[in-house]
Amino acid sequence: MINQEALPRQNMTKMKILITGVVTVFIFGFLFWEHFHGGVASHHILQQQNLPAISNWWNGLFLPVLTWFLLSRTEKRLGKQSSEVHQPNNLHGKVIKLFVTGLVLGVLIATSFTNGYSLFLDNVPYIILVLSLIIPIYYSEFILGFILGMTYTFGAILPTVFILVLAAIGIITYRFIRPLILKLIMKFTAKPDKSPNH
Repeated sequence: MINQEALPRQNMTKMKILITGVVTVFIFGFLFWEHFHGGVASHHILQQQNLPAISNWWNGLFLPVLTWFLLSRTEKRLGKQSSEVHQPNNLHGKVIKLFVTGLVLGVLIATSFTNGYSLFLDNVPYIILVLSLIIPIYYSEFILGFILGMTYTFGAILPTVFILVLAAIGIITYRFIRPLILKLIMKFTAKPDKSPNH
């Protein structure tokens, strides 16, 4: 008899292999394209020419390993949360939404940097702060989407460092500041209990 609990794990493992495989093909395809079109680029830390540069070749090793690691963390969290909720399918939808949100934000930042949209770039900290009040930006799927969205422009290593700093801020904001704000909102919006006077 097939273990029913093992099926979702097997499906998740297959999904991890598929996604990691796609990311691996993507990054090596990109690296070979760069190699035959002027050479593989390097990115200076903080975009400062006097600081060390990191070659995009490192992405070929770093990005697949990082993808597998982040997907494994997501899988572990989903396994824990699935036992606590009645509709685990909703969790997978939330994972996809967080991934897409991180991906879109990463693409927007990369595109704005490439095209010099300083107005958007100047407001990125505020956008991140607002997002961290609404969604858990420290979840692995958001981090993965964010890094993939910025890889074409910055490589994978620098965005990873950047998002880890933001994720640390996001944990504090979402877990501690957000509940306080929600309590204040509930307190001020709660209707007073008007009991008849006798």
